[in-house]
Amino acid sequence: MELTSTRIKELAASVGIDRIGIVGAENLPVDESRFREWLANGYQASMAWIEREPEKRADPRILFPGCRSVIVAALNYYTPHEHEPDAAKGKISRYAWGDDYHDVFREKLNALVEKMREIGPEIQSKICVDTAPFMDKAWAVRAGIGWLGKSSNVITTGLGSWIFLGAVLVDVELDYDNDVVADHCGSCTACIDTCPTGAIVEPYVVDAAKCISYATIELRDEEMPQEIAVNLEGWIYGCDICQDVCPWNRFEKPTAESRFEPRELETSVSLDRIEHLEHEDYVVRFRKSAIKRAKLSGLKRNARALSANTPRQ
Repeated sequence: MELTSTRIKELAASVGIDRIGIVGAENLPVDESRFREWLANGYQASMAWIEREPEKRADPRILFPGCRSVIVAALNYYTPHEHEPDAAKGKISRYAWGDDYHDVFREKLNALVEKMREIGPEIQSKICVDTAPFMDKAWAVRAGIGWLGKSSNVITTGLGSWIFLGAVLVDVELDYDNDVVADHCGSCTACIDTCPTGAIVEPYVVDAAKCISYATIELRDEEMPQEIAVNLEGWIYGCDICQDVCPWNRFEKPTAESRFEPRELETSVSLDRIEHLEHEDYVVRFRKSAIKRAKLSGLKRNARALSANTPRQ
């Protein structure tokens, strides 16, 4: 049996991947100068790793020598639950309710590669799930997964923006997808208008230093910047405001992946519990969870900021 793009998409569906697009590695999807301009404006904030080797981020053939095709994958993580309207609790971003997506998605992509090698055992590959210097959103747009919304999230017509993105770089030529999804944001500015910190500084451009997700997850400062702290709107880890208001998310569909269901049925966590959480309990509670990215010190800082700036009933 020959390994074709059609067969790869069938294999991807069999391991639980929701969308696949395949494009040639030489068809770079972005103008590297725009990325460098974003960096020059300081929009990466303290995330210094984004500044390293920008040429590698722009060209997968540098990241993975021999790369000839880019298989872009999307995984739906939406589960039909809501946050609790409780000022004594901090809201968790939907993507972090269940198990760490890095582990779940990588497992699925590994399974896909194994199935591909049953047909073409000579294939060499590299899997990218958010940790590699790979511009997943740009390649997702290039591969026809969706379009880049004004919030800078990739939006699909069938699943909205509740998707994780990953890729498999391979050293074989395949048949490529040529249909790019048109930008359907139109005149809508809901995400820009609703962001409480003004992090979307212009359509399609986010200043991380103003973003609640950045402040509650990536920022390592001992105290939360006051301009963020007074506008947290209940978020202790991440923020979904720009996605919650996106009209295209009315097409959301529940994921088939049970590991993305909320752990302990929690979509929010008690601020008091976090403020008094010991390290040993933290390790147990957030084992194999994306929330560990913020570290216990970060969660405690976020809880303090919420407690100080959220009126209690």
